[in-house]
Amino acid sequence: MKKKLVVALISAAMVTSMLGACGSSNTSSSSAGSTATSSVSASSASEKDTTAASSSVSASSASEEVSADADQEAADKVADLIDAIYVQERNENTDEQCAAAKEAWDALTDAQKELVEGENADPDYFGRDTGDASKDDPLNGDEIGENELLVVSFGTSFNDSRAEDIGGIEKALQTAYPDWSVRRAFTAQIIINHVQARDDEKIDNMDQALERAVNNGVKNLIIQPTHLMHGAEYDELKEAVDNYKDKFESVTIAEPLLGEVGDDATVINDDKKAVAEAITAQAVESSSYDSLDAAEADGTAFVFMGHGTSHTAKISYSQMQTQMNELGYKNVFIGTVEGEPEETSCENVIEAVKAAGYKKVVLRPLMVVAGDHANNDMAGDDDDSWKSQFEASGAFDEIDTQIEGLGRIDAIEQLYVQHTQAAMDGNGVQDDAE
Repeated sequence: MKKKLVVALISAAMVTSMLGACGSSNTSSSSAGSTATSSVSASSASEKDTTAASSSVSASSASEEVSADADQEAADKVADLIDAIYVQERNENTDEQCAAAKEAWDALTDAQKELVEGENADPDYFGRDTGDASKDDPLNGDEIGENELLVVSFGTSFNDSRAEDIGGIEKALQTAYPDWSVRRAFTAQIIINHVQARDDEKIDNMDQALERAVNNGVKNLIIQPTHLMHGAEYDELKEAVDNYKDKFESVTIAEPLLGEVGDDATVINDDKKAVAEAITAQAVESSSYDSLDAAEADGTAFVFMGHGTSHTAKISYSQMQTQMNELGYKNVFIGTVEGEPEETSCENVIEAVKAAGYKKVVLRPLMVVAGDHANNDMAGDDDDSWKSQFEASGAFDEIDTQIEGLGRIDAIEQLYVQHTQAAMDGNGVQDDAE
């Protein structure tokens, strides 16, 4: 009986133990299942987070692309508007086009302005600081009396140069001839449009200036070109005057700065001599030398850079070099941006200066105004500027630039005064109107 009881108790104990073991196993399975479920949930959440982040990045990239496209579109619009006024002919919409271009530019952000690029457009068109336009007087007032002295220049969009170089000549003429009303005209419509669009300063072109003179009741008209020579712009000036000459009692065109051209490179005259002496003296003074001889002894050469032209008047540059030689200015050289005539190209001038043994060079414009050519083609940092090319030659120890136009030199201003007086005395290029 006891033995059966013991066996029964042992069996019961074993069953309980087995049931406990089964219970433990189920608990472990449940825990593992819970852990797995949690892991899956976490994984799913992680995937959702990654997808959300990826979507956010994609949205951000898409937004940036849209923004970049909008920036470029705004910049392109301004470039198109600039290109539309970068023309040599004025039309009935020019005033509105100039205003629209400036308004569109002002609406751009700084970043958008850097994107402006067209056939002729770039950020410098409106963005470059060329001085205070308010210091300049466009000289286009009315009610001026019967005698007008119209000063005609190619023009410049550089405000400081316009006021100091062109304005210097105009003021000298007004001082010399107080009984004549001095007025201004530019022959480059591209420049007129640039100044009007950027600075809201309106300058007459030739037709506008002549029409203004007619409307003002002018009877006697003297035209003084500030052009260097009898080149293409001078010819165009004469053609414009021919269309109006019968509207005045007298019309006379004075000589340009260098006077008559002459037949070949050996021909020089008093005008070229006066110009050669004046510009060299100013260059020497600006370089702080006591004399041209002192500069030569110091191994310094002066290079005057003109524009150059394919016009037959290009021989004037060769004549200026002849004039320098005749004056004994051995360390003075004449060059041109266009390299016409051929000996005036930058590479040929470099070779000439190098062959003469000079180790220091001073570059200075042979131009009435120190504008774009002086600042960029001569003194700029681009590889093709004259300064850069002289430096790249490795032949010189020192390269300096003087950004000063001829129009601010007193002796040059007085030469224009003399040419105007000659025209008043009946010795101009074109005398009384028919």
